[in-house]
Amino acid sequence: MLWFRTPEKVYIKKGCLPVALEELKTVMGKKKAFIVTDSFLYENGYTKDICKRLDEMGIEHMTYSNVAPDPTLSCAVEGTKQMVAFKPDTIIAVGGGSPMDAAKIMWVMYEHPEVDFMDMAMRFSDIRKRIYQFPKMGEKAYFIAVPTTSGTGSEVTPFAVITDDESKVKYPLADYELMPNMAIVDADMMMDAPKGLTAASGIDAVTHALEAYASMMATEFTDGLALESLKVIFEYLPRAYENGKNDVEAREKMAHAATMAGMAFANAFLGVCHSMAHKLGAYHHIAHGIANALMIDEVLRFNAEEVPQKMGTFPQYSYPHTLRRYAEIAEYLGIKGKDDNEKLEGLIKKIDELKEKIGIKKTIKEYGISEKDFLDKLDEMTEQAFDDQCTGANPRYPLLSEIKEMYLKAYYGK
Repeated sequence: MLWFRTPEKVYIKKGCLPVALEELKTVMGKKKAFIVTDSFLYENGYTKDICKRLDEMGIEHMTYSNVAPDPTLSCAVEGTKQMVAFKPDTIIAVGGGSPMDAAKIMWVMYEHPEVDFMDMAMRFSDIRKRIYQFPKMGEKAYFIAVPTTSGTGSEVTPFAVITDDESKVKYPLADYELMPNMAIVDADMMMDAPKGLTAASGIDAVTHALEAYASMMATEFTDGLALESLKVIFEYLPRAYENGKNDVEAREKMAHAATMAGMAFANAFLGVCHSMAHKLGAYHHIAHGIANALMIDEVLRFNAEEVPQKMGTFPQYSYPHTLRRYAEIAEYLGIKGKDDNEKLEGLIKKIDELKEKIGIKKTIKEYGISEKDFLDKLDEMTEQAFDDQCTGANPRYPLLSEIKEMYLKAYYGK
């Protein structure tokens, strides 16, 4: 069985935030809201309009702003303690992927303090058929996600990435119980995003769409969203990067494209590019979107192999067809070629041109990671990437040696 799931409500359009929040009082009768964000967003006033609207509606609120860029279990535990003391009936996550991920984990711990984190982090090829039954969510608190970046798609996905303080391992948790109840995608929250964040989050959305389209669980429902988001991103990301503070159209288009890509991978899932990016970020502190950008060329060529050593574990198709899928993306974007291989190379060239326009470097090495440090951690990083939740949906199942080879190529470049 296949399905397509999104939050119960997704609000889109610049300026929609105060109108959407009104439902908390007029429709749901909520009394107490717990806001989760990071210190930068809090100190720069990103939660002010939300707090003002809550005050106007007579909804009591409290803000937890101690979420780090790579949220840890200890941060989630600290936030949960405050949440338990406050007893909210609504949780509002404000930010990029990190505050939303941390808020999702806090939501689980608040509603189900008895759950074991490692049970939740158990990996499955298809989260629709998992042995561990994720606890039922939403009985204590309604979850609202308000993105401030155009990239992670976390506002419409059932995923949360959290780092174990002790082992330093990044765990992507996956279950539809983690899907927000409401997403509010308002470009007003993104107008002031700096260039580096615009680039990193935008290219993250590109890899979401590319991996969702090639995933062995892709469907007609996810394909359309993935293709349209790519088309929009290639057109509007350079504009948002160059003149984001003034280009309202580019910001709004990017906000919508990132959410569409999020809906695509929320249902089709991702692949080995994200597996490797998770570990590259954890071991070398490279921003998640940048890590994906550094790996995507190698992954496209790897997946396009017509006779792979191992196919995806449970594909919906009889024979490898990923090269054709990538050629379809190229065709949709207007890329010409005499055959599918030429179209794939044209697609990679277009991605590289986009990366250059938004200031993303070509190799891992160029981000200041020393050769010794990279090679010392390579084997451990490779094993953990192979074991990542995202690897299972990749259309070509990688060997450890193949992941290692992709890392090396991405480190040194051609």
